[in-house]
Amino acid sequence: MRGAMRTDVIVVAAGSGQRAGEGMPKQYRLVGGQTVLRRTLERFATHAGIRRVLPVINPDHADLCAESVIGLPGVLAPVAGGATRQASVRAGLEALASDPPDLVLIHDAARPFVSARLISDAIAAAQSHGAAVPALALVDTIKAVPEPGFLSGGPNREGLRSVQTPQSFHFALILAAHRAQIGRNDLTDDAAVAEAAGHPVAGFAGDPANVKLTTPEDFVTAERNAAADLTDVRTSTGFDVHAFAPGDHVMLGGVRVPHEFGLTGHSDADVVLHALTDALLGTIGSADIGHHFPPSDPQWKGASSDQFLAHAAKLVREAGGRIAHLDTTVICEAPKIGPHREAMREKIAAIAGISPARVSVKATTSERLGFTGRREGIAALAAATVRLPWID
Repeated sequence: MRGAMRTDVIVVAAGSGQRAGEGMPKQYRLVGGQTVLRRTLERFATHAGIRRVLPVINPDHADLCAESVIGLPGVLAPVAGGATRQASVRAGLEALASDPPDLVLIHDAARPFVSARLISDAIAAAQSHGAAVPALALVDTIKAVPEPGFLSGGPNREGLRSVQTPQSFHFALILAAHRAQIGRNDLTDDAAVAEAAGHPVAGFAGDPANVKLTTPEDFVTAERNAAADLTDVRTSTGFDVHAFAPGDHVMLGGVRVPHEFGLTGHSDADVVLHALTDALLGTIGSADIGHHFPPSDPQWKGASSDQFLAHAAKLVREAGGRIAHLDTTVICEAPKIGPHREAMREKIAAIAGISPARVSVKATTSERLGFTGRREGIAALAAATVRLPWID
């Protein structure tokens, strides 16, 4: 069965991940600004050898899943999993059966660092053997526990391997094997299901980086690994200006600042947030604020500008990026910015989902030159620095 073969992926994401500690199910926790599930799905969705990707989820997490798949190509609507991993995989296989692939890869959502090499090797191994799993040689000595607190001799590690996912199969083979094992709940992975149905399972080289996130400590390590992947550092600028109009305050950096005038604009005319929004959009090449929030659209009339900056920050996260720094300079003769600087930093940080330590707010006058010097309005300059995965 050589040549181009249609390959689909089932990503098993129906578990609760209780060993990961309190909080969200582990597949929806953030690593490097993205959910674990999105990171996993993206690895397969962007691989040239993959046709479709099917998440299998807990129906109670449908909204969380929907947020994780926005913009990903080839990701199918999720199907509901079962009470066990075996039941969840079978649900995914049955969902694909109406338009079956030639090959299917089955992968744990909690392994978000699966590499393109491992995916390609899994496809090739399934073509050659019908059933195959990635495996790693054991590096630690394995001991038995004859009684609590004591160790004794264990198995010979030379004859043992630890296995990973994606496990890969001819689709018809693994579907029939799962159907034949309905009612059994003691099979811990799909290789075991295939073996129980009488199919030999080949091994191919796994990847030590393809770790499964299980404990809280795993997430600490994953965060470090994700940061190490963000080698594309980009900086972009933004600029905005609004004229004074009758009023008793201006909005600057999301903060209401008392003043003898207001600012005119279609939204709340917050020049600081507008300039920062354009700067963030520039880092990912996503046009400008007017493209995303057209002034001609009445829904943005009088709108709070915090939603503009929040939208730009969300787009950066969806691109796999992290905001490293936001900087703005307000240009005006009045009002005074200093008394409100820290409140602005706190507000901008909260909107963008970063620490206030990553936000800088400065102010200057134009020495009574130009429209700002004549007290006709306020301008703001901004710069944003983000870290993104390197893409050629």
